[in-house]
Amino acid sequence: MKMLMYSRLSNYPMITYQWITRHLVLLFLIGAFPVHAQELSPTPKRLQTSDGNSTRWARTAVELPAQTSESDEVKQKPGLVSTAAKWLRKTTELPGDLQIHGFASQAYITTSDNDVFGNSDKGGSFGFTEAGLNASMRPLPRLLVSAQMLSRRAGEGSTGMPRLDFGFLDYRLYSQEANQFGIRVGRLKNPFGFYNDTRDVAFTRPSIMLPQSIYFDRTRNLGLSGDSVQLYGDVAHSRLGTFSTQFGVWLPIVSDKDTETAVFFPGMKGNLSREVSYIGRGVYETNDKRIRLAISGIWLNTDYNPAAGDTAFGKTVGAGSLQFSPIYFSAQYNAERWTLTSEYAIRHFVYRDFGNEKVDSFNFFGESFYFQGEYRFTPKWEGIVRYDVLFTDRSDRDGSKFVAENPNAAAHSRYAKDITVGLRWNITPEFMLRAEYHHVNGTGWLSRLDNSASEGPLSKHWDLFAIQASYRF
Repeated sequence: MKMLMYSRLSNYPMITYQWITRHLVLLFLIGAFPVHAQELSPTPKRLQTSDGNSTRWARTAVELPAQTSESDEVKQKPGLVSTAAKWLRKTTELPGDLQIHGFASQAYITTSDNDVFGNSDKGGSFGFTEAGLNASMRPLPRLLVSAQMLSRRAGEGSTGMPRLDFGFLDYRLYSQEANQFGIRVGRLKNPFGFYNDTRDVAFTRPSIMLPQSIYFDRTRNLGLSGDSVQLYGDVAHSRLGTFSTQFGVWLPIVSDKDTETAVFFPGMKGNLSREVSYIGRGVYETNDKRIRLAISGIWLNTDYNPAAGDTAFGKTVGAGSLQFSPIYFSAQYNAERWTLTSEYAIRHFVYRDFGNEKVDSFNFFGESFYFQGEYRFTPKWEGIVRYDVLFTDRSDRDGSKFVAENPNAAAHSRYAKDITVGLRWNITPEFMLRAEYHHVNGTGWLSRLDNSASEGPLSKHWDLFAIQASYRF
């Protein structure tokens, strides 16, 4: 099988052309039926996400100039879900401000080598599915209650079991015109970067897969949300723009296989326990939303509880602690038809007190960044190009030092360079189709659960093609 894959990669220009042509034709055929059935204004709905600020961020992410320029004269027919919600409210006397929204996405992924969200290199996989249902209401003018249940199937690390994505109380301590300050308590989305708050909903992502150098899917549960208390504030100025801040004390979610596999060394079979951690983000936006700047920081603490007979690098491992403290810098420029986005992160890893000299020596800085361009050909068609880079250790970018100390390791497991091109079709405000192609050099962000050592070594150069259908209400 591996020899066949190698043969395919040796004719790289031909296979790339064939993949793109074959799957784009499939994309168009799938979408042809809904287009003839319904033609609606592409102005999207305001999405309900994990907090008030996130709702505004989600709106900004999808209501781009080319989309909002179209007239709202076309009346939308009420959908089945919205009609049912209205009937339920009337018959059961539910609160009039109750908001119920949901979404569902299904993707097909195929890779030339290596596995992503299932056995993608063995004929492709439909193993990437997302579905969520959220509700919110205001029992008091200053109090917001919101929650979302999420089911996500994405390889060995996410089986599709429904879980509480977020659930919180939001109380506005002060609110006057465009300025507000408040506090949130509960399970909250972690505020970092441009996309983490709303990454669950495919409509708010720039692509099927977010830049993996910043938004790791293999440690997604750890990065997505946590049990937290957050203070927030928004201050608007008529000339300068809007300044927003969030700061939280939180307990990270560390009890999942993907996270443990990502941070453990071979032979470690214990578990992680969460400790008090801190997170914060500051955002600046101009009044016309053309320029957006943000800086985010995390200080994450977790303890390691060893299992009986735990070893690493041939020596016994004791109890220890891990600290992860990344800083993110984000910048975006929005024009009428195009958007430029870039984010950069420097990530500090520290392993302490494991009683194992080899493990205790892991104190290093990782580095990652991406450059991304989006172009809106029409209100319904959008294209994206991105270059995404990850270095696990910025002082060992090619992995040679790591291999010298660990002869059985692969150098390409310490970095990944991903070139992505994609196409988005906004068929209606509720229904979207996407297709994207990745050419990747390196395996630094691949899930170890989906790519176990028993299946053989990973390929350094590999390709990924994905199509996705998404619906929201």
